[in-house]
Amino acid sequence: MDLQLQDRVALVVGGRGYIGAVVAERLREEGATVVVASRNAGGGDDDGVVLDATDQASVDAAVARVLDEHGRIDVLVVTAAPSARTLDASRASDPDQVAHAVDGKALGFLRVANAVLPAQRTAGFGRVVVLSGQNAYLSGNVTTSLRNAATNVIAANLADQTAGTGITVNVVNPGTVTDEPSAEVRPGAGGESSPAQIADLVAFLCSPRSVVSGESISIAHRVLGSITI
Repeated sequence: MDLQLQDRVALVVGGRGYIGAVVAERLREEGATVVVASRNAGGGDDDGVVLDATDQASVDAAVARVLDEHGRIDVLVVTAAPSARTLDASRASDPDQVAHAVDGKALGFLRVANAVLPAQRTAGFGRVVVLSGQNAYLSGNVTTSLRNAATNVIAANLADQTAGTGITVNVVNPGTVTDEPSAEVRPGAGGESSPAQIADLVAFLCSPRSVVSGESISIAHRVLGSITI
């Protein structure tokens, strides 16, 4: 299927990470002009920008540079956030860790989306996809639950705010991400997926062919034994 991304401009925040790098390459394969955004310069990208999603000035400067150089940002993908494995489980309910984690993931996404959406509104077209996680559906760790749930809620609100403008906003929620995902799904856990599988789903949601909006989509399998009403 032609995803109609040829010559579209895509900003991939966190585009040098484990998942983000594969997403960036998948969009390039579809013919998109991909701008990789990360906290640090370098990495061999011909078209990259420095962007710290926790710093509003950094976000504004990076988005302004992309718009100045390319004239538009058709697609925004946000994959940037510290892995859940980097969080201190012994501080799961520590307000300082919770606040830091929410700022780094959910509010980081909101800062970037708020900077990009005005140009997409003017263009009458835009695709926004953020990577969250199935911890949003699990209790037991306030930090991981809240940072993902907040990301999903923010995306749903942005989707409602942009309804009817030609812009779609969606969330992709992986469970465990690994190069060789197992088909087994254990009770109380989500299915495993690979960066390549996630990138395929993200690429479709970035396509003009997709009109899905306001959805939080679990990839592989949503948490087995969990029902959210």
